[in-house]
Amino acid sequence: MIRRGHSKLSVTKQCKALSVHRSGLYYKPRGESELNLKLMREMDEHYLHHPFKGARRMHIWLTKDKGYKVSKNRIERLYYQVMGLRAILPGKHTLRRCKEHKTYPYLLRNLTIERPNQVRATDITYIPLKKGNRYLVAIIDLHSRYVLNWSISNSMDAQWCRQA
Repeated sequence: MIRRGHSKLSVTKQCKALSVHRSGLYYKPRGESELNLKLMREMDEHYLHHPFKGARRMHIWLTKDKGYKVSKNRIERLYYQVMGLRAILPGKHTLRRCKEHKTYPYLLRNLTIERPNQVRATDITYIPLKKGNRYLVAIIDLHSRYVLNWSISNSMDAQWCRQA
């Protein structure tokens, strides 16, 4: 939109008319340095196998195992801002039990399972997808570890579990 060789309007007047700063006209973005590109390639390959590592542990891996001499701030900027990575970890306090909830005793503690159809178990898990989760319920014979029945649903409700 702004032409440098305009016969009637100077660059200053063109910028003023369009409410654009002149400094933005001359700015040329710099790309990442060769070292940063190399570090990002290393972090990307390592993240595929270790997605639970955050920027701090990635910095330890790069400096101690790989021998790079880089600061933690550089790794954090590349990891979080440039590459947009996040460590995959469970939320806080996932193992703390709620004291108000009733705890049931484990009834199979001293039972020896000797034949099929003696004890069955039910397990519910979820399968993460792009647009939400799918829930899977399975009924398993504990002696033979044979899956007796299973079902997949979009929502987890009691009637679906009972039907399975």
